[in-house]
Amino acid sequence: MSWTITLPRPRGPLLLALGVFLGLALPALAEAARPLMPAAIFVIVLGTLLRVDGEALAATLRRPAWTVLLPAIVMLACPLLVALGARLSGLRPELALALVLACAAPPSGGTAAIARMLGLDDAGPLVVTLISMMLAPLSVPLIAFAIGEVALDPFALAVRLGLQLGAAAVIAVLARRYASGLLDRSSGWLDGGVVLSLLVFALATMAGVSAQIRAEPELALLCLGLAFAANLGMQLAGALLLAGSLRQRLTVGLTLGNRNVGLVWSALGTGAPPSISLFFAATQLPIYLLPLLIEWIVRIRSARAFSRKVGTGSPATNAKRLRGENALKQSAEAVERSNGNGNCSSLAKETQHADRTP
Repeated sequence: MSWTITLPRPRGPLLLALGVFLGLALPALAEAARPLMPAAIFVIVLGTLLRVDGEALAATLRRPAWTVLLPAIVMLACPLLVALGARLSGLRPELALALVLACAAPPSGGTAAIARMLGLDDAGPLVVTLISMMLAPLSVPLIAFAIGEVALDPFALAVRLGLQLGAAAVIAVLARRYASGLLDRSSGWLDGGVVLSLLVFALATMAGVSAQIRAEPELALLCLGLAFAANLGMQLAGALLLAGSLRQRLTVGLTLGNRNVGLVWSALGTGAPPSISLFFAATQLPIYLLPLLIEWIVRIRSARAFSRKVGTGSPATNAKRLRGENALKQSAEAVERSNGNGNCSSLAKETQHADRTP
């Protein structure tokens, strides 16, 4: 007889927000985390590749909306429209350039992981991210050249992307082929590793930001407001772009809003002006703070749907029932993975029915 212990899932969005505030409050800790940034990015990409369902990924690859339309919008339409808006608004040239470069970056490598912890589709963001990253060595330098005198080396950018994605993809393929059972049993540990890596990355991105805020508080507030406005605007545009359920719309919005600005930042190197570097750092805050808002929206909608499903009841009662049903589902899935058979499907149905019974 085998026993399986199901641990509660960590509050991923809350941990990400905590990482940002720790990095701002403890500059020395943020500086200490900075050397770990490349390793954290690698673990995020690898963990996401290992946890994405193969069938869901294959189904997403057959959808032109995710393989053609969204990458074109992310890498071409968004930065060009933002460039036009920045020019018409009279934004100062350095910030206008930083804003356009941020919007020209591919989706963040951690977007799929964040989508997964929020209960959204993780295959769609991963497909858009991979395709956009393949386009980035061509599209980002061209857009940068078109809007200002910024020198980007497309070859160095391509090599950096190839090493990051290629190594993670090879390890993921080998692990799925030779250790699929171990991966299934270790799903909780993989999710925890990705969340921890996101926390380290959030800490590292805040290195030096506190000093910049103290030196130029007005510029810092402007960069922060602009970063949140850009992220929220693109998320809202993405949510309204395609038809679908709320979760599907939130997934599209998350993909459009969260960008891998660090990729462009590292390609600029030491040649980036201080104001551009400050804005790039500010773009990390909405990436790690807005998931709390998305999580709240998903929970509210889930609680309302559950209320309609089980009948009337107080919000506290319905929330308790919803948590109980989710816990039973997770337990049944864990037992099914440990036994390696389908005998738990009836257990899941029975426990769900029992939970609905007054």
